[in-house]
Amino acid sequence: MGIRILLGEHCTLMRQGLRALLERQDGLEVVAEAANGREAVRAARELRPDVALICVTMPELNGIVTARQIKTHAPNTKVVALSIRADGEMVTEILKAGASGYVLATCDVEELLHAMRTVLAGQTYLSPEVAGFVTEALLDGSGGGRGPDGGALSPREREVLQLVAEGKNMKQIALQLSRSPKTVEMHRRHVMQKLNLYSISELTKYAIRKGLTSLDA
Repeated sequence: MGIRILLGEHCTLMRQGLRALLERQDGLEVVAEAANGREAVRAARELRPDVALICVTMPELNGIVTARQIKTHAPNTKVVALSIRADGEMVTEILKAGASGYVLATCDVEELLHAMRTVLAGQTYLSPEVAGFVTEALLDGSGGGRGPDGGALSPREREVLQLVAEGKNMKQIALQLSRSPKTVEMHRRHVMQKLNLYSISELTKYAIRKGLTSLDA
């Protein structure tokens, strides 16, 4: 029986290229594509793929929140994060969220296949370039501190932070989260207070710096 894959990547060209690459391999089937975190969670819940390959900077829900929600709705799906960043802080946070692997987007197809087989065998896979960062974080104790998305923020506050950074206004965020604009504004105010950031540009820079979104998300 082949490996059923969910592919979550916001860049259409990269997503289509990765799909073509994967489907040339024997025993692999891409059962769904997702352009944002919410689509990825919905597809995982409905299709229960074996592996979800998830870009860490997807819009609407970033990789950390997406991984956490996929593991909630489809606990048997193994999540492998894809990133251009060798960032130990991001790696530890997404592993804590339930991901089983972290692979750099610069890897070749053989490494990606090895990563999927490793996580399906019940083990954790990290690209060699990031493994050292995680070890250092664990040894110095920083892996358990505040994460890249603000350890003091609630899951809802992290969602609001990301959507604000992506340029959405309060009404758009309220509609997307099925909340009132007043509630969304309250969450945004709490985020600003907790992070000590008091402008949209500061929030956006923070979200990009911490890998919660990207300039092209």
